[in-house]
Amino acid sequence: MSIVIIISLGMFSQWLAWRIQWPSIVIMTIAGLFIGPMLGLVNPQAELGGLYSPIISLAVALILFEGSTSLDIREVRGISKSVYRIVTFGALLAWIGGSFAAHLIAGLSLEISFIIGGLFVVTGPTVIIPLLRQAKLPPRVASVLKWEGIIVDPIGPLLALFAYEIFKITSEGPFQFIDFIPFFVDSILATSVGFAIGFLVSFFVGKGLFPEYMKSPIIFCFVLICFIFGEAIMHETGMLAVTVMGLTLARSKKYVHSIGSIGHFMENISVMLTSTVFILITASLTRETLIDVFTWPIILFVITMLFLVRPLSIWLSTIGTELSLKEKALVGWIAPRGIVALTVSGYFAELLIEDGYQDATILTPLTLALVFITVCAHGFTIGPFARKLGLANTESSGVMIVGASSFSIAFAKHLKELGTSVLITDTSYDKLSRARKFGIATYHGEILSEHSDFEIDMTPYDTILAMRGDAAYNALVCQTYFPEFGYNNTFSLPVGGFQSEHKEVPPSIKANLLFGEGATFTELNKKVNIGYILKTIEFKNKQTILKNEWKSEGIPLCIKRKNGSMVFVTFKDKLMLDAGDQLIVLEAETKRY
Repeated sequence: MSIVIIISLGMFSQWLAWRIQWPSIVIMTIAGLFIGPMLGLVNPQAELGGLYSPIISLAVALILFEGSTSLDIREVRGISKSVYRIVTFGALLAWIGGSFAAHLIAGLSLEISFIIGGLFVVTGPTVIIPLLRQAKLPPRVASVLKWEGIIVDPIGPLLALFAYEIFKITSEGPFQFIDFIPFFVDSILATSVGFAIGFLVSFFVGKGLFPEYMKSPIIFCFVLICFIFGEAIMHETGMLAVTVMGLTLARSKKYVHSIGSIGHFMENISVMLTSTVFILITASLTRETLIDVFTWPIILFVITMLFLVRPLSIWLSTIGTELSLKEKALVGWIAPRGIVALTVSGYFAELLIEDGYQDATILTPLTLALVFITVCAHGFTIGPFARKLGLANTESSGVMIVGASSFSIAFAKHLKELGTSVLITDTSYDKLSRARKFGIATYHGEILSEHSDFEIDMTPYDTILAMRGDAAYNALVCQTYFPEFGYNNTFSLPVGGFQSEHKEVPPSIKANLLFGEGATFTELNKKVNIGYILKTIEFKNKQTILKNEWKSEGIPLCIKRKNGSMVFVTFKDKLMLDAGDQLIVLEAETKRY
């Protein structure tokens, strides 16, 4: 029952956050604290016993792998210097700054301070990716934050482990560099394991040695094997191994296209694991730990990390890079900590207490305070701060139209006049030139090409309309962009010769075929070419319109709601309009309403 409650509550928290537009991590943290230390309904650590830590560790490994496979070197085109500086020099500055803050403000010994300082370098995909989904940041800033989160995630525990090894060796005798050779050798071995397994998997997939239905489960198992091998070499290097494996597979996508098919499977697994692990960790906390969070040394430490250490490390490390001042300000503010910080700090707390460092008991409340406050602060401010800096999309829900025909250009022009952001894509430069005359944004290129993902900023657009004169091409566009835009926001325009009776069209297809019976690509373009025009009709009262009764007045195309969202007319029979909504129709001549 506890397992079902945790998984269900985690997924419901994700859904609720999406509905109310809150950061999902905030909802999950509150939910975990509510059922755990507040009400005492569930204590996962006690109930799972010896399985608690392994479950969390394996989940973190899978989340890191999913994040690293989503990286593409083309994302950092033009900002590679910034990313490199942030994950190297910036991480080093954050480690030093966080360590001295922990020592001088939180009162920790120098040894523990440098261990926890290394750990607090991490941000991670478990917290960054959900925030990026919510905020609609421009590609440059989003890429910097995503790459930093994924690359630095395994580096943080390694820095903490390196600091621990230093103090452990120096406490036993004089400092000798040779004593650190095993640490570096093990780190290189873990990196090699990740690369080797990643290369092996890409080779097997490229040769077709895995059947399609088993590809994702087999790669899933290889990720777990890679993590275990990394952990067997040295504790906390398992994360390094799976990150390298993911980066290797991400690089192989260029040569082995079928590897990309595992992305959606791993993304779904990652979403479920992220929500479940956050509930597990927060529900396992004690009330005493929560009370310890609200002490002045811990609060002052968190404030210092937020307003001094993070901004300073970013500003210093990005001097002379491609980032603008506004982009530096946003990146310097956003650094939420997540699962890795919570899990690894617990491991080091136990290790240090066993070694006689009694002040290590403060590590868990210190980490919890940093995680919860940064998640709340950055989660609620990333959108408003980005908009204040002019680095977020502030326009209403945009529309991407594939195909520059007479009708699509007229339709895009009318939507633009209503204040909706519109982009038309086509492979024909001549067709797009007509759209540019009306000031419509265009993209000249193949929308199905991988390059389009990195050449088009898709953040302003919530809906895609496939409106080319080729039914098979339209279907392929819809199939390709279902995962990006969602099933309910992906539409196709039937081409001439679509003869199916209205009632015989399956409901699942009706929801994605535009406009209705007879409103095909051929007919709509013919009407526009002979002088049909688009009109906007505003409704002052709530009402339902039957499309069959509207045929004599014009062809209903879409509804612009009073809140700015767009609802496109499909093969469904009825149109539901509220007061203040606007109906866009294609008609033969001006009429009075």
